[in-house]
Amino acid sequence: MIQLQYIKEHTEECIERLKIKNVKDVEARIAEIIALDEKRRALQKSADDVKASQNALAKEIGQLFKQGQREEAEQKKALTTELKAKEKELGDQQAAVEQELNTKLISLPNTPHITVPRGTSEADNVVVAEFGTKPSLGPDALPHWELCAKYDIVDFELGNKITGAGFPVYKGKGARLQRALINFFLNEAANAGFVEIMPPLMVNEASGLGTGQLPDKEGQMYAIPLDGFYMIPTAEVPITNIYRDCIVKAEQFPIKHVGYSECFRREAGSYGKDVRGLNRLHEFSKVEIVVIEHPDRSYDQLEEMKKHVGGLLDKLGLPYHILKLCGGDISFTSAMTFDFEVWSGAQQRWLEVSSVSNFEAFQANRMKLRFKDADGKMRLAHTLNGSALALPRIVAALLENNQTPDGIVMPEVLRSYLGFDVIN
Repeated sequence: MIQLQYIKEHTEECIERLKIKNVKDVEARIAEIIALDEKRRALQKSADDVKASQNALAKEIGQLFKQGQREEAEQKKALTTELKAKEKELGDQQAAVEQELNTKLISLPNTPHITVPRGTSEADNVVVAEFGTKPSLGPDALPHWELCAKYDIVDFELGNKITGAGFPVYKGKGARLQRALINFFLNEAANAGFVEIMPPLMVNEASGLGTGQLPDKEGQMYAIPLDGFYMIPTAEVPITNIYRDCIVKAEQFPIKHVGYSECFRREAGSYGKDVRGLNRLHEFSKVEIVVIEHPDRSYDQLEEMKKHVGGLLDKLGLPYHILKLCGGDISFTSAMTFDFEVWSGAQQRWLEVSSVSNFEAFQANRMKLRFKDADGKMRLAHTLNGSALALPRIVAALLENNQTPDGIVMPEVLRSYLGFDVIN
């Protein structure tokens, strides 16, 4: 949630930055927020004035009773009933205005960093770096879903039978590859100073609101209405919410966590050839890195997280490029995001495997995640997170890029985790 004080003190800057995200009617929406805040403050002043009148009247009545002027005191007491009723009326009005103000604030996306490119869709994202060499595969190269069937390592039909489309079953060496990747990613993160968390796979509404998944405008979250829970779309949600309603110490920064979880996304509206096989699932495994950082260092931390993700892809031998997302493709909560995409040799296309984002104070404001600076002033922390990494498309690229007539050769870095060198 954007800080109200920032909106009031930097109104034009706020509007211009939100225009980068193509927010509709942004001037009118900001004007409504400012007007509601002024109305709230006016109601608060009126309530304070009424309260002050009550206190003055109470003292006056007390003096009258002491002076034996009981009749006049009783007459004055009748006024206190009117003032109490007025105070309640003003309180109810103020509560209604505050609720409307909060609703409008929550509906506003985060302001993007001023360097975020303008654009309307993923076509306007900017490639900022490219690494590795694309494999030279012959005309007989198979896409990963055919490789999965050939070597019986991922069964999409069985998953459809047990649950539905988008819930594959990993078998044999396919299951071991999943486990190997998870352990490899977790160990690499631990070596980089991240503290491992094993979070719940369900969260409550407050947690979803805290990190900005709720209100769920696109219907992507799986809800459990009977219990008021939501299946997590990423471990970012429970891990970041560890610090909801917390005051951390400045000397703790950076607070670095890593967590593996299953992730659940409805992926409403996804269809076509680009969602075949492991390209887009409703349930998938992911290792997530989360950092709570001092506002002065959050963009330096974003660069460190990018290096960490890139290092994982380098060790796996996967060609990849890094995209800086434009305003039309960046998420509701993010101030700046870099996507990592790996090259899928048989599909001849790039597959997103990680998003690394700085949310600045947006999530922290929702969660009331604060710290005291050197001057003792309470400030909001900055939050960041990144996929390190999401498994399905990593598996797809590994299978396709490393296929040979004799089987699929596994990267050297995974072999000690796998216990085998080739899937055949």
